[in-house]
Parts: sequence; structure tokens; C-alpha cells
Amino acid sequence: MSDGEHAGGELGHHLDAVRLIDHHVHGAFNTDLDRAQFEVFLNEGSPDPIPDWMTQFDSQLGFAIRRWCSPVLDLAPHASADEYWSRRQELGLQEVTSRFLPAAGVSDWVLDTGFASDSVLDLASMASASGGRVHEIVRLESLAEDIAAQGVPGREYAEVFQSRLAEATERAVGVKTILAYRSGFDLDLRRPEPSAVALAADRWIDSGGTGSPRLTDPVLLSFGLHAALDRGLPIQIHTGFGDRDLDLDKANPILLLDFLRTARATDVPIMLLHCYPYHREAGYLAQAFNNVYFDVGLALNYLGVRGVEVVAESFEVAPFAKQLYSSDAWGPVELHYLGAVLWRRAMKAVLGRWVEAGDWSSADAVRVVDMVARENAARVYGLCADQRSAR
Repeated sequence: MSDGEHAGGELGHHLDAVRLIDHHVHGAFNTDLDRAQFEVFLNEGSPDPIPDWMTQFDSQLGFAIRRWCSPVLDLAPHASADEYWSRRQELGLQEVTSRFLPAAGVSDWVLDTGFASDSVLDLASMASASGGRVHEIVRLESLAEDIAAQGVPGREYAEVFQSRLAEATERAVGVKTILAYRSGFDLDLRRPEPSAVALAADRWIDSGGTGSPRLTDPVLLSFGLHAALDRGLPIQIHTGFGDRDLDLDKANPILLLDFLRTARATDVPIMLLHCYPYHREAGYLAQAFNNVYFDVGLALNYLGVRGVEVVAESFEVAPFAKQLYSSDAWGPVELHYLGAVLWRRAMKAVLGRWVEAGDWSSADAVRVVDMVARENAARVYGLCADQRSAR
């Protein structure tokens, strides 16, 4: 056996065993779906029903489910879509969930609770079903929309928002903004004046915000971001790939440069989420700013086998202490498991190739795995390292 083969085996065994911190994730579904509904949630870009002339199983994600999730349900790898769905229904949601969540090998889930929370497992249920710890992320726009739904007067909005944010983050480890969806990054992200916040809140709430509030006002979005800076917790920012509500060209993290250059923004960890296809831009920002971190979550599930190339590209310029693991799974529990499987496999392929070529030592590769898998997230979010790092 060559030194390269021995090193690759050591790295592979370590990647199989390391317990992950999934630093950006959502709950798994808490109710059964029919197949048509399930397939809708295998498509990140569109909320529409899948046309009857195709199946979402015929995609990189669908093929990855059939390859890697089938054995968890006692099926052969590459079981057909019909076989997979039949077995999933036979086992039932509770059994399927109890198999996939623990099998992901995640010790800590950092959970965004701000989207469709009634349809997915909450913090306690995720902890119970997975056997891991769960930590909350507060979504800024959801908090604002709850306030608007109560008809708070514009002149009181800022004070109420800051008070509610302080209360909501007492036990949370961070906050998240989806301003990429609501306005894009090509806006003025300087701290707005109090009078401008009051006027914007009046416009929003008086124009029907109490009926079905959806925050898109750039002044209030910017205000929320700065209120989060004042709290000092890590701020997660969705960038890049998402559904069609998002203008992808306005979700490029490079558009955040002016914001990141401000003195106030440098005091708080900024967590760039997903990033694909702008993961190289995110890597540059992570190199350029000490407080900027990034992941390539979400994309890995949807890219399937092609995720190997994205992981390789994410290691081009960014310091390794600035990268984190994320699945960004929401809904189908397969995504919580598959994110971990595909990340481990991509890391084996990429780092293993470098070790085999003699460019990296096996010890360095293992050390980088631990940094990205859990140590960076534990440091940034202040998570206690009281669980073993390996299974």
C-alpha cells in the first residue's frame, strides 16, 4: 500500500467518524406528504407542482437520494423512485425521521426557526429525534413581520423591534437576515435615521402590513441589520442560490463590500450562507475581512455528485478557519442526512486527492476537516465542546 493510499484511508475513516456541527439548518417535516408534495420539496427554485411529464427524482438530488438514502430504508443503492417511495410510505414518517436524523452524524444543529415553523420539527423535537443538541437562530424579518401584524405604530416600531430582538436572542446563538430575497444587496445599508425608520414603519403597517406582512422596505431591512449588529451575535446572511423569489444577480455577496467595510460591521461575525454560484466571491470576502465566514451548504444537496467541484473551489483563497459545514436542509428529512453524506464524500475526494499527490499531509487534512466540520462553528457561535468530536 502506498503512503498516499494509507493517508487517504486515514482521512476517509476520520471523515466517516467526525461529528458535524450543522451551522445553518431548518427543521424536518412533522407531517406526512404524498409523493407529489414530496417532489415539490426536491426543487429549491420553484414552488409549483412538478409537471406530470417528469419527476424530480430525475435530477442530481433525486439520483443522490436513490443512491445514498435508499440503504437507510433497507433498499439497495439506486433503488427506483417508485421502490423508494413505496418503502418510505411503508415505514412511515416517524420511523423514517428516526433513521435519517441520527445517521447524519451531527452533534449540533444550529436551527433557523423563522420559516414555516408550524410544518417542521421545533427545537425540542429536532433534539429528541436526532439525539443531538439544537441551538436557535432568530430570523430578523420574521420578527419584524410579527410586530407589524400587531399594528405597532411607526413611532414605536424601532423600540419595540429592539426590545423583542433582545428578548428573542437571550438563548439564541445568532440571527439571520433574508434581505437577499426581500430587496437584494444593491441598496444603502448604512444605519438609517430614527425618523426614517418611523416613517418607513408607518408606510408599511398602514399600507396593509397588518393583513399579510412581508417586509421589503429597504429602510426597515437595513434597520434590522443594524439592530442585530448592536446585539453582537453572529449574523447569518443568505447569499446566492435560492428560489425564484430571489433576483440571483442581486444576491452576490460581493455587493456587501460597502457594508463590510464599515467599522461597526467589523465587530460581529458575518456568516455568508450557501453562496453558490458566488462561492469564490465569498471566499475572497472571507480572506479580506477577519469577521467574514462562509459555507457552501444548500448547493451540495442539489448538485449531487457535482458538489465535489464546488467544495474544491471553496478551498481556493479563503483561510480554512473561515469555512463551516451546513446542509441548509428544510422539510424532507433526507436533506438533513444527504447534506452530511455529500459533504463527507466531497471532502474525501478533494482532500484525499491532495494528500495522495503529496501536496498536503494526512495530518493537515484531518486537522482541516475538524476545523470545517465543527471547530470553526463551535468557536464562532460559542458552543460548548462537551460532546465527543467523533462517533
